[in-house]
Amino acid sequence: MKVGKVGIILKRDSDEPRRIGHELMEWFAARGIEGQIDRIEADQDLLIVLGGDGTLLHVAAEACGHGIPVLGINLGGLGFLTEVAVEDRYAALAEILDGEPTIENRMMLKIRLLRQQGGREAARPWLHALNDVVISKGAVDRMAEVGVWVDEEYLATYRADGLIVSTSTGSTAYNLSAGGPIVHPRLAAILVTPICPFMLESRPVLLDATSRVRVRLATSHSGERIAEKLQVIVDGRLYTELQTGDTLEVAAAKQSLRLICSPWKGYFEILRGKLNWAAGHAVTR
Repeated sequence: MKVGKVGIILKRDSDEPRRIGHELMEWFAARGIEGQIDRIEADQDLLIVLGGDGTLLHVAAEACGHGIPVLGINLGGLGFLTEVAVEDRYAALAEILDGEPTIENRMMLKIRLLRQQGGREAARPWLHALNDVVISKGAVDRMAEVGVWVDEEYLATYRADGLIVSTSTGSTAYNLSAGGPIVHPRLAAILVTPICPFMLESRPVLLDATSRVRVRLATSHSGERIAEKLQVIVDGRLYTELQTGDTLEVAAAKQSLRLICSPWKGYFEILRGKLNWAAGHAVTR
């Protein structure tokens, strides 16, 4: 992989990423490669994220917009996205520079809020997410009740603590905790998963990537206390509040995140390790 300029994004509020980041700058400089810390520019050939999955999520939209390949070096917790262990960083980088790394195009979501203003529907600019959009009642002691449409067809009204709309990449994030399925990240799909649904028959739904999902607050006729405002959280960050009359629109974005895979570990090996599957039971073909 030909690299002339690299960006290094550091996990905030931690000394270790900054130390490692400056060491990497020296390592790249010795190879005639220009390095930049905490900057993303269109002419960069590679973006390295030193941190956990949260750090990578926060730069995914900007990196996606420039088409820069991203390598995650794990200094955090789970590390589904930051696949390379910190102790393997130099060996992984050497292999990437000397060869042709495997780059997966991870589907992104685009999200916007449409709100009635002066008798007209005004739309906010599109926002992008790699993992998910979470519609949550937060700490409010009331149930969330939302209606969901797929394209122009009504899907269901969910009575729950909230709703998750996620990508396949995000299937191992909050979606997994909420009982949603694990979906291989190469599958372009949109998942709709209720959070702690009131009715047991409320189930996750897997949609194809051409679907457009719309979410609105429902009007309850049950007499129960229903949340009048819901939080909309995009890749872990508060985006806005969903109010009566609003529509939240979610669809697949045109651009994908170019994520560099670990040179040594496949997706299922990482999955087994993170979820502790078949611990101590090696099976050979």
